[in-house]
Amino acid sequence: MDYYAVLGLAPGASATDIKRAYRRLSRRYHPGINPGDAAAAALFQRITEAFETLADADRRRRYDDAGGPQQGRERTFEFTGFDFSVAAHGTQAATFSELFAEALHPLPKANRGERETGADLHAAVSLSFEESMRGSERQVVVTRQVPCVTCTGVGQLRTQESRCTQCQGSGNVRWARGHMVFTKACTGCGGTGRERHQRCAVCGGHGRVVRNDGISVRVPAGVVDGTRLRVAERGHAGARGGRPGDLYVDVHVRPHPVLRRDGADLHMIVPIAVHEAALGTRVELPSFDGPVKLRVPPGTQGGQRFRLSGRGAVTISGGRGDLWAEVRVTLPAMLDERSKELMREFARLHQGDVRQDLVKQLQAEG
Repeated sequence: MDYYAVLGLAPGASATDIKRAYRRLSRRYHPGINPGDAAAAALFQRITEAFETLADADRRRRYDDAGGPQQGRERTFEFTGFDFSVAAHGTQAATFSELFAEALHPLPKANRGERETGADLHAAVSLSFEESMRGSERQVVVTRQVPCVTCTGVGQLRTQESRCTQCQGSGNVRWARGHMVFTKACTGCGGTGRERHQRCAVCGGHGRVVRNDGISVRVPAGVVDGTRLRVAERGHAGARGGRPGDLYVDVHVRPHPVLRRDGADLHMIVPIAVHEAALGTRVELPSFDGPVKLRVPPGTQGGQRFRLSGRGAVTISGGRGDLWAEVRVTLPAMLDERSKELMREFARLHQGDVRQDLVKQLQAEG
């Protein structure tokens, strides 16, 4: 630690200058003035250590004879040219903790050799109801990161050993924050001062490049709306040879105009005329296996449901549901007198029949 730099003095400073600098700095960074500020407390300790060393003539002489700051520390920081007499005022002035955050609380070093899994990607496809029943093959276009071919995803190209251009061969880099100058090991060469690799110019050292890819997605038969399909290793490429991420495809199934799906079963409304409900009939219904005949027996009531086994939806597991047909009796438009007369005759023959069951039920409960 450079005691002179800590006090903001030159090596030839007088004893009076040392005392004056100490009094000025202690008033500013004393723990009693900065309660709870660990950074200020740490600097005050260094200020005190510097003052006690330089204020004592014998200790100062030994310090000067030893060459000043101690050497060989893994990480050092110095206050070269810092003017502690300049006061910071106002809400925009940086706090002491903010200025020394990087020096006193260094971030952990990243493990540069560790592989990282790539990020996942998301896409969506839209299918008709028929396509969801039969299955489909769709292609989605995604923008994703892929390994750089030039450097095989490493981000560096091996080259002849040379002096590090980032630290100019010193192994250390210096940077300033305000009036303070910090020193740390060069990250470009790991503190060796020598370079054995150069950054890949194609990917900029990232090891990955961006491109648009068309990816084929197989949508299985029986998929339902909202299903999320996973396409393994079709996401972003991993860093430093790590596993690629996955592609997740959300499936949207457009509704059918007639059929409604409920699990593995299909439901539909079948309109029939009055005479078909009374006399019975056969109705041809649509099916994904081709048309299917529904037998409507005589006397069928509106709202009655019929089940056609095995004619429902296909499931992803390979099963098959049922088709449920609900009968709705519809009335024809009475436009001519002949039709109206026939309906009046029908009413006279069956007057009260539709309410007989209701009357019997009420009588039984009474």
